Amino acid sequence: MTAPTSRLLNLLSLLQTRRDWPGALLAERLGISHRTVRRDVDRLRELGYNIHATKGPDGGYRLDAGADLPPLLFDDDQAVALSLALQTAAVSGSGLEEASLRALTTIRQVLPSRLCHRLDGLDITAIPGRPGDAPPTPIAPETLVEISAAIRAHQTLRFDYVSRQAGLEPVRHWVEPHHLAFGGGRWYLLAWDLDQDDWRLHRVDRITPRTPHGKRFTPRQVPGGNVADYISARFKGSAQNNEWPCTGTVILGLPVRDVLPFAGDGTVQELSDSRCSLRSGSWSWVALAASFSRFDTDIEVVEPPELVEAFRTLADRNAATAAR
Repeated sequence: MTAPTSRLLNLLSLLQTRRDWPGALLAERLGISHRTVRRDVDRLRELGYNIHATKGPDGGYRLDAGADLPPLLFDDDQAVALSLALQTAAVSGSGLEEASLRALTTIRQVLPSRLCHRLDGLDITAIPGRPGDAPPTPIAPETLVEISAAIRAHQTLRFDYVSRQAGLEPVRHWVEPHHLAFGGGRWYLLAWDLDQDDWRLHRVDRITPRTPHGKRFTPRQVPGGNVADYISARFKGSAQNNEWPCTGTVILGLPVRDVLPFAGDGTVQELSDSRCSLRSGSWSWVALAASFSRFDTDIEVVEPPELVEAFRTLADRNAATAAR
């Protein structure tokens, strides 16, 4: 890379880090003259960057959005984060899979080998979203990369874990890491817990990896052989089948268009312009009744009898709450 090209990239990197840059400060940071700053800004404009200049003794430069997409510049963490986001979108079922894969391929072609090596071990399993999913939880890219490296190397992983059951005091875990999964805005690690001698699902945002990692292990077979099905079953309170333990059908006094966006993994069937049926599941009958009640309309239970009883229980509880 020639010195002028390197200087141009450094200038672009600085302009991307803040909204306004005084010209004198840019010249000082780059070790060049004001005239050279102006010339380099003009070159960036020729490449498609929309750089606004302000005049006067405190004049400077600001990088604005342009009409066309110019070449972009990312640091290492940004490149890893962008690649992770694209790989997640590629398995999300959002309809953007093809575009995400093409964008990921384009980015990987220009990534330095050190970053490609960090990303090669990322094998992400997509988990379908669930009703009431929490907002996305931020994750440090280096945590995902470190866990992925342990998965790829088949090395036991040591980490501190904070859970609601244990309060705010972290608990040390030794596990055999097997799969990273993403669903409902959260990252999960599916691992064989060496202390519990069983499969466990850990939220990655609660994990703090500790080094060094342990000895190598032989990967185990996930129960049922399908990672997504197994994790989805765990979400539903089952260790066997990817099915809700409590499933029922109701008729709602709403058109299909008002129910379908909020049906989650339920099945909606149109009965008329103003009525539809919804078959859905939950971990308990009362929880299922409460989930149907969120539609704020008349509800008729089709089956089973346990769901009718759950609505009675829910009504009694609501009445007691209102009385208090």
